[in-house]
Order: sequence, then C-alpha cells, then structure tokens
Amino acid sequence: MVRKAPLAPSVPWPLALLTGAVGLLVLAPIGILVYQSLLTAPFFAPAKRFALEAYRYVLHDPYFLEALKNSFLIGLGMVLIAVPLGSLFAFLVTKTDLPFARLFELLLLAPIFISAIILGIGFIVAFGPSGVVSGWVESLLGHVPWTIYTLPAIAVIAGLTHVPYVYLYVASTIQNVDASLEEAARDLGARGFQTFLHVTLPLAWPGVAAGALLALTLSLDDFVVTFFTAGPGATTLPLYIYSSVKLGVSPKVHALSSLIVGLSAFFLALGYALSRRRL
Repeated sequence: MVRKAPLAPSVPWPLALLTGAVGLLVLAPIGILVYQSLLTAPFFAPAKRFALEAYRYVLHDPYFLEALKNSFLIGLGMVLIAVPLGSLFAFLVTKTDLPFARLFELLLLAPIFISAIILGIGFIVAFGPSGVVSGWVESLLGHVPWTIYTLPAIAVIAGLTHVPYVYLYVASTIQNVDASLEEAARDLGARGFQTFLHVTLPLAWPGVAAGALLALTLSLDDFVVTFFTAGPGATTLPLYIYSSVKLGVSPKVHALSSLIVGLSAFFLALGYALSRRRL
C-alpha cells in the first residue's frame, strides 16, 4: 500500500494577504532603489540605459572606501562592547537571583524606546568638552583624558546604546539552554560565573553570534551617533550618504544605498540562520 505524503498545512488567506502586503511595502522600495542604481540617469528621464557606472564610481571613490573602513571599525568596537555586556546581563537576569531583575531589565531595554538623538545629545552633555562629567574630571585631574570626537569614542557610545539588542538575542537563547547541564556543573563545584563562562555561553553561542552580527549590521546605518560625535574630516557610511544626498539624488546615491542594503541583508540572514540553530 502506497502512503500518500501529508498535505502541507494551508495558510489562512488573511495571513497570506497580510504577508504579501507587508512584503510588497518592504520589497517594492528596495526593488525601485536597485533598479535606479542600474541606470545612467533617473528612471523618469527619456535618455537612460542600463549600466554599472554608478557602482564603479562608488567602489573607486576613496571617500567611500574610507567611510566603509570607519564604519566597520566602529562596528567591530560595537561588537567588542555590546556583545560581552549584553551576554553578561542576559545571564544575570535569566539565570541568577539578581535583586530587582525585572526593574533592571526594564532599565536595560530603555534605550530601545528613547530617541537616538536624545541619547547622542545626552552623551555630549555628559562627556563632551563642556560636559558635566568632563568638568568634574577636569576639576580633579586638571585635564580631561578623553575626547568623544574620535572613532574609538564613537564605537564606545554606539556599543553602549546597542547593548539592549544583543541582550534580547542572547537572553532568548540562554533560556533554551538545558538547565540540567548547568546544574551538573554546579554539582561539580563550578561557581555561577564559571558555569556561565564554560557551560552556558558555549551552548548559547548561536544567540551570541547573532547578536554580534546584529550589532555589526546596525553600525552600517548608525547615523545619529556619528553625526553628533564624528570629528572633523571623519566619515562613515551614513555620513557619506548624507553628504551625497545633499549634492542631489543620483544613481551614485542609489548604488551606495543598494550596497548597504545588500550588506545588511547578508548579516541579518546569517544572524537569523544562527539564531534558528537548535542547541
């Protein structure tokens, strides 16, 4: 007797319609953006043709290469700051008896709901040349041993503001770790941090890696922090796009935007694949 393959579950038409509408709203602008980047003139111009001139121009522009390098350096700094802190906080909230854990989690996630402009101005008011903290340190030491208008400072600020995103990824992964393995480690004499470092963290690495890729992705379009704190002459990908748009929207701008969309899509897809891995 031949068994029939089970039929695939049907998707309710309202859900399918909603998914199609959302997909159209998201993909249509991106499709138009990529289409325009392949033209030598605006799509409404009578004289236009397909070409890769815009991409060749962008990829050979030294200012773009400098912006790309700076953005990846900032992204690397964000990963080095946001991932350890986000992972540690995720462990403290989900796996320990941290006092007022719910309140701590709420405060930790607060930057997600606060405008990035407010956060950027807040860091300047606190740690800028005339900032409150800077003035207090200067009164003690006679000088301020830092400046926020450098790439390392931008990476630190951006990394701190993106800790909540890494926390959400890692916390959801840690909660799926088999508790019996952690209990076995504690029965063998491992302390809480040792259990986290040698048991929980290795098992939760897909979430940690996904959080790192998310931080790297966000560094590609972190405009506000770099706009307020980038020093003279410093440029990043968001600032490069901003400067290009001020000169007029052209195929160059569309090509640059398409490249960033492609990089972001690659990092997000890789992060999603990692986060879906079973422990």
